[in-house]
This record gives sequence, C-alpha cells and structure tokens, in this order.
Amino acid sequence: MENNELKSSDSADAEAINRDQILETPSERRIRIFSLNIIYFTMFLMTLGFSIILTAIWPYIDKLDRDAGKVFMGWIVAANPLGQFIFSPVFGWWANKSKSIRTPFIVSMIIFCVASAVYSCLDIVENNVKYWMLVCRFFVGVSSANIVICRSYVSAATKLKERTKAVSLLTLAQTLGFIFGPLFQAAFTSLGSEGYKMYFNLPLSMYTAPGWLNVFLGLFNLILFHPKIFQDKRVAAREQMLIQGKASEKEAWKNIKPDYFVSWALIFSLFVFVFNFVLLESMGTALTMEQFAWTKKQAIEYMAYIMGIGGLIACGTFVAISPLCKKFRENDVLIYGGFFVMILSRITHIPYGSTIPKLALPKEYTFENGTHVIFEEDDPHILGCPAYEQKWCETTPALGFYEFILGYILTSFGYPIGLTLIQTIFSKVLGPRPQGVWMSLMTNAGCLSRIFGPICVSMLYARFGTRITMLFTLIIMIIPMVWLLFLKDRMLIEDFKDKTIEMEERNGLKPNIQINDNDR
Repeated sequence: MENNELKSSDSADAEAINRDQILETPSERRIRIFSLNIIYFTMFLMTLGFSIILTAIWPYIDKLDRDAGKVFMGWIVAANPLGQFIFSPVFGWWANKSKSIRTPFIVSMIIFCVASAVYSCLDIVENNVKYWMLVCRFFVGVSSANIVICRSYVSAATKLKERTKAVSLLTLAQTLGFIFGPLFQAAFTSLGSEGYKMYFNLPLSMYTAPGWLNVFLGLFNLILFHPKIFQDKRVAAREQMLIQGKASEKEAWKNIKPDYFVSWALIFSLFVFVFNFVLLESMGTALTMEQFAWTKKQAIEYMAYIMGIGGLIACGTFVAISPLCKKFRENDVLIYGGFFVMILSRITHIPYGSTIPKLALPKEYTFENGTHVIFEEDDPHILGCPAYEQKWCETTPALGFYEFILGYILTSFGYPIGLTLIQTIFSKVLGPRPQGVWMSLMTNAGCLSRIFGPICVSMLYARFGTRITMLFTLIIMIIPMVWLLFLKDRMLIEDFKDKTIEMEERNGLKPNIQINDNDR
C-alpha cells in the first residue's frame, strides 16, 4: 500500500514537471513573472493613491473650508471607493472581453494622473473647494477600479500551486501601499501647510505633494504597460485543460462548478474585514487628535510612524502566511489567525475606566469674566475632545494610548492574514474560469465597506463616541467568523497533485495533451 502511494506521488510529480514544460518555455515563464511584478506595482500604486492623503485629509479640508466638518470628511474618504464600486464591474467586464488587459490599464492610469493633479491644485481654487476635493477623490477611485483586473489577472496568470504565494504578494503590494502612503505624507510635513509655489503658481505643500507624487508614479506605471515591457501571459485555464484531458480551455473551466454559497460568504467576509480596517484608515488622525490631544502635525507624523511599524509587522505576517498554510489548513488560518485576532483587536480598542479625555475649547471662546479669545491653531486650549460639539466627551472614558497601540498591532497581524486568504480561497473556489466579473464583486465588497465605513464610523463616532463605535465593529466582525466556521470544510480546495492521483486511479491513464504555439 505504502509503495503504491509513493509510486502515485512520484508519478504525480513527474506529471507536474511534464505539464509545466508543455504549458510554457523558461523564457515565457520569465516574461510571465515579470508581467506579474508590474501588476503588483500597479496594485501598490492604486492603494498608495488612496492612503497617501488619509492622515492629512482632515487637516487639509479644515484648512480649505473650516465649515466642512467631519461628516463631509467621511464623504470625501468614501468618494474614492464609490468611484471604484461603480466602475469595477465595467473594468471587470472589459478585461474579460478584451484580448489584452493593457488598454483598460492605460485608460485608468490617465484618469489617475489627471485626478491627482487637480487634487494638488485645490489651494488655488476659490469656490466650492470641498466639492472639488470630493470629485477628485471620486475619479481617483474610478481609476483604482483596475484593481479588479489585477486580481483576475493574477488568478489567470498563475498555476494553482503558485496561487497562494501570488495572491499573498498582491495583497502585500496592497498593504505596502497603505503603509507607505502615511509615511510619504509624514515626510512631506517638512514642507509646511503653506509650502512653496512652483511653475505656473502651482502649490507644493505637505497637503499637495502627495498628489504630485501620484502623478509621477502614475506616468511611470503608464510606461510599464508598453507592449515591449508588459506581455499578457495566462496559464491557469490551460493547466486545468491538461489536468482534465479536455480539448479546450473553455471546456475545462466549464467542467468545474464553483460553490456559490461559499463564494458569497467570502465576499461578505471581505466586506466586514475591510469595514473594520477602515475605522483606523479614516478616523485614525481625528481619533488620536481628540483622545490624546495631539496637534494636526503631531497626529499626521505619529500616525505615520504607527502605521509604518504596523506595516513592518504586516510584512512579516505575509512572509509567515505560506509556511502557516503548509502546517495548518488555509481555512483554519483564515478563521483563527485572521478573524479571531481582529476580534481581539476590536475588544482592545473599547475604552474602559473612568478617566475622560482632555476637553477642548472652541477656537473662539468667551471666558466667564467676559474676555473673548481667538486661539491660535495649535493652542493647548483647543486640543482634545470637543465637548461643545460631542457631548459624549464628558462621559465616555478616554481610549488609552497603550490599548490603542496594542489593538493596532493585533490588526497588523490579523488583517493581512484575513485579506490574503479570503482572496486566495475565493480564487480557488472559482476555479480556472475567467474571473473578471466575479473579482469585480469581490472588489465591490471592499468598495462598499470603504463607502459606508467612513460614513458610518464618522457618524457613529461623532454622535456616540468611541465605545459604541468599537462595540459596533466588534459585533459585525463576529458574524462572518461564525458563518465561515459552518462552511469550514467546504472551503478546502484540493491541490492539483491530489487531483492528478485521483484521476489516474479513476481513469487508469494520464492526460497527454500537447499545446501548440497558437494556443499559447
């Protein structure tokens, strides 16, 4: 029995080597891997375009229009994912129908560069500045709808044994975009809020420099999609065709029926997962300014450092995902390493004790003796929790600094694990079929969470405070974890080696299909 198993395993390994040689030549593989690296950079840039303004968006809109308020800030943050949400199905359909994904990427990069340039010129806009900012962020979101093409292409351009690593790298690129965005923003604080004037009187300040960086990187990314540099190479469907012994790729992927119930459970799980992360994305700066009495500049700098350290932890976590999934089942790592750790993070962020945060005075204040004062921007009197706007400041306990840091560290462990494995398992559940439309649904789940997340979180925080906000995010995190626990066994996808052995035992033969150059 043991000898038969060893023979079957050796036979499967030999079959895998033969299959790899049929699928592509070594030079074709090098081109495919290089093109995948361009996709990873594109994912990095799209998330960078979203995150680079997050820590400064509140002080920037407050500088341009003091009447905008936190709720409108929530709408500005939500405008980016709203644009992505509306246009993700369009880009997904376009990618499925197009012979190459190059054209959709080029169009999206042009939109990205133009919208980022306009955002950097808001200082010279005289009227309706907050609405111009809203429109700019919306079109940056439209350009980032190409994320759906990134995800579907990675699924189509990798073999199943490469899939977990490839999706991990894609998610790592996405996470690095979230990390470097605040770090770049912190580096630009030396320019000051007024900054300098460039050619044609264009402003360069700590608020506008991130937009100009986006323009520069966007133009560089455009060059990378030149036909001589990026080449569309897809192998997933052809690999499945070889495994099943089918005559065509379409026949091969149609032979595999995805588990739709599991697919929708994973889509909902991503929605909740990103919704929870948006809390720190959109409200981190405002929350720390009010809970810890930081100035605007301190909040931008300190949050950048905190997010940078969290990013380093996330990078280490990405490295550990593949070894963890070899030692434990992917579904267990997702549920306990992703969801359970994020639940612990939310528990840590619920404020306890009886000490309330430092209360802030309004910028214009009249003392009891009749003295009327207009405080300077960073005067200690106006730093802290504004009880004159938010009554809960007087009764809700302050969030401890160390509790905030611990919760952020736990998020830095749990978020990359959950985000990576949700997408990895989702891709495997779908099989080798064209995934543009399905990946647009997955992307739209993330978009919806980034649309409603900032709005819901900012409204909850402004009206009810930290405790209710954290309890709400905790409850909605528990729901998908329980759902996935019931579907745990249905999320397991066999490796091709196991399928090959099973096929040989069932059919008594090995697939032996050659692919000519035209098919490649």
